[in-house]
Amino acid sequence: MSPGELRAAVSLAAIFGLRLFGMFVILPVFAVWASARPGWTLSLVGIAMGAYGFTQGILQIPFGWLSDRHGRKRLLYVGLALFSAGSFACALADSPWALIAGRVLQGAGAVSGVAIAMAADLTRESQRTKAMAIIGSTIGLAFAVSFVSAPYLEHAIGVPGIFAMTGVLALAAIAVVRWVVPDAPASTHAPGSAAFWKALRDPELIRLNVGIFTLHAVLMAMFIVVPFALVRGGLPSSEHWWVYLSSVGAGIVLVLPVLISRASAHERRVFLVSVATIGVSLAVLALTLDRLGGVIAALVIFFAGFNVLEAKLPALVSRAAPREATGAATGVYSSVQFLGTFFGAAAGGALAQHAGFAAVPVACLVAVAAWLAVAWNMGNFVPAVSPASRT
Repeated sequence: MSPGELRAAVSLAAIFGLRLFGMFVILPVFAVWASARPGWTLSLVGIAMGAYGFTQGILQIPFGWLSDRHGRKRLLYVGLALFSAGSFACALADSPWALIAGRVLQGAGAVSGVAIAMAADLTRESQRTKAMAIIGSTIGLAFAVSFVSAPYLEHAIGVPGIFAMTGVLALAAIAVVRWVVPDAPASTHAPGSAAFWKALRDPELIRLNVGIFTLHAVLMAMFIVVPFALVRGGLPSSEHWWVYLSSVGAGIVLVLPVLISRASAHERRVFLVSVATIGVSLAVLALTLDRLGGVIAALVIFFAGFNVLEAKLPALVSRAAPREATGAATGVYSSVQFLGTFFGAAAGGALAQHAGFAAVPVACLVAVAAWLAVAWNMGNFVPAVSPASRT
């Protein structure tokens, strides 16, 4: 990678890391915290956890399309400012519905697709997979650090303090955009509806979109159940950090050779095995929901599959996206991702309240089986067909 490409990849990865750390850090602690407060039910917990995904899902496509027309940085400023405002609104919320409204405002800062498109703008095609791997690895690191630090942060500053911290981190991301991220070159293509619909109908992109929807729906639904399962297994919330540290860390170690491998001949096989690994973890969780050892084993297996898929999916989407509508294509991808977040959290909360905790991993297992069937005929993703040749 050239110095400019490396700067672009690292700075955009920093934006993802600053923003997503605040989003991930709430997952291990929010359900138990909210359920102990008046006015909250498991259904409301699920809605609050996923509410930001609803507006993210709706607005990712408009943000991506507008960034094709008006420039990536301008949309990054707007989106990060909205996200910061929503974070501070959550910190000040004094009722379930006020907090849900703050989460909705957080989600209005729908810039994930814009940042992925900007990474594609600032890197050559031969180096794009490396840039996306840097971003994907940073997301994985933010995920791991947030889960490990969440119990400490809850004890030190409380859940409202975590939301306020998230707002500050979003302001720091704005500074990174202003002073560190290079300016993207002006687009040589005028975005049009034909290119947008081409991106929307592409069979490989459809498979990837189904995958990211399912992956994040399962993630959110699981963390309606997992914190309670750990407590039922005899582990108080203040000690959950070591479970997340060991499970996320072990998951990374198990898949590190896959993440750093540059070979693409077995891309399809690695992808399908990773999806199946998620399914195995859900089966283990469903069978051992009341046993601490089983829950920990399920988490290790889950993070092994999750780390691979979370790192590879953005790179695969950028590789498959039509060049003249990169912003629109990544906007669709990010939109589907966050709709999965909303659906998984809301459905997981409703299932846990009305059908019991065991129903959640079972329903997730069915969803992952359907994903595996959809992905079975995917291409191998060897970049023989470049985005330029697809336009």
